[in-house]
Amino acid sequence: MNKKGLCLLIAVSLIFAMGLLMVFNTTAAEVLDRSLPKDIHHALIKQILYAIVGGAFAYFVWSLGYQNLLKLSGPLLGFFTVLLILVFVPGIGLQINGAHRWLNIFGNSFQPSEFVKFLIPMYYIHKATSLPRSFTLKEFLWLMSKLCVPLGLILVEPDNGTVAIVLSALIALFILTRLRWTYWALPLFFLVTVGTIAASQMSHVPDRIRIYLHPELDLQGKGHQPYQAKIAAGSGKLIGKGFGESVQKMNYLPEARSDYIAAIFAEEFGFVGMLTLIFLYIAIGFIGFSIALAAKDMEGFYGAAILVFLLCFQAFLNMGVVSGLLPSKGTNLPFFSQGGSSLLVNFMAMSILFNINKQNLRSTYV
Repeated sequence: MNKKGLCLLIAVSLIFAMGLLMVFNTTAAEVLDRSLPKDIHHALIKQILYAIVGGAFAYFVWSLGYQNLLKLSGPLLGFFTVLLILVFVPGIGLQINGAHRWLNIFGNSFQPSEFVKFLIPMYYIHKATSLPRSFTLKEFLWLMSKLCVPLGLILVEPDNGTVAIVLSALIALFILTRLRWTYWALPLFFLVTVGTIAASQMSHVPDRIRIYLHPELDLQGKGHQPYQAKIAAGSGKLIGKGFGESVQKMNYLPEARSDYIAAIFAEEFGFVGMLTLIFLYIAIGFIGFSIALAAKDMEGFYGAAILVFLLCFQAFLNMGVVSGLLPSKGTNLPFFSQGGSSLLVNFMAMSILFNINKQNLRSTYV
């Protein structure tokens, strides 16, 4: 392993270690505060077990190699599209807070959309690099029609945040692969324009914008979490209240262990702690893009670049929501938040990045 790989491993390990502490911190407080019939270490042990399983899958993906994984992206996407259909089947799918996003597997929840989030860009890369030329309009439309099936299913769940992340990744790939802008930019501009006009005619849209800008106007509804997150982050000040000293985790901030875990981290470790966490994600981005630039082929370049983009973009969205910069989208913090499916996928994404780095080293010495 070269310096890039070692630094990448250290950055991810530090984020995951800090995340484990915060998962235990927030879930133990929840168990004690609500007198739940669970062990205070339940979530911590579960997260560690997910990490072990994720590590095993990551090793398999690393051994398989990114070229083979790209070739298998089509069948894998088809398989997970079927799983996206199954989330709507009673007894198999789980409905939580009105959303059908999870499958019930031996008492554990499993979220297929987390895998589809990475498989759609990988499938696009496979198709783009298998052609000796750029897409024709007919080929591009046929490809997008196939990708719209899993995207449509995720939209119906509903999971607007994941759809937005996947579309952002695809736009990034359109630019990287130098796809003709008339194929996608003009339709995108048209859809955004029509969508904006249509949204402006809906009575509830101005209310949502107002609550996003001023969450204190709806503390019993959609403004509750953003408002409590601001209180948590702001009360941490420069160096924080200290580990375990958060007040907002005591049933004031829902989803404190997942989507809003960074708010509790900011409360306990302050601006300095958040700056450290942001620096680690920046390090992942910098190292990951340097691996992409050194890739021996275009498959490796596109693959590494889009994987790093997805990880860092999700981190930006999560911390943007916590700080009040962005409206709530239900995006967790990679390697940090509690969540089994996302942890498995993120570990496998990093293994692909390590494999690309490994192939770069081999090509250097050949």
